[in-house]
Amino acid sequence: MSLKNDKFPSSAAFDAINSALTGSEADRKDAIKQGNAVFAFVLKNAAGETDQWHIDLKNKGEVGKGLGDKPTVTLSLSDADFAGLVAGTANAQRLFMSGKLKVKGDVMKATKLDPILKKAQTKAKL
Repeated sequence: MSLKNDKFPSSAAFDAINSALTGSEADRKDAIKQGNAVFAFVLKNAAGETDQWHIDLKNKGEVGKGLGDKPTVTLSLSDADFAGLVAGTANAQRLFMSGKLKVKGDVMKATKLDPILKKAQTKAKL
């Protein structure tokens, strides 16, 4: 099942993150140990539409559609900014400080997401 939504080009990254997590049991357990949270993403595309995904690094170590079960932290940003984060061309702190990235919930947990996004960088072709 693909998590990609054609209206959100960066959503292909969720498939890449999922394949990084499901690729090996060791990687999945390592990601759960590092993350220990449910990360929800609300992306807004150029047309103003929104869609939601989550990365569960608390229980299952998988990626899915929707906000997931009781997200620890919810990140809201544009599709283009998310693509930049995954590609490594955007800085999460700068996006946050400029108001382009909104964080609800445990802000400190959001900092644990960086190594997981880095795994996707090597697999995602955005």
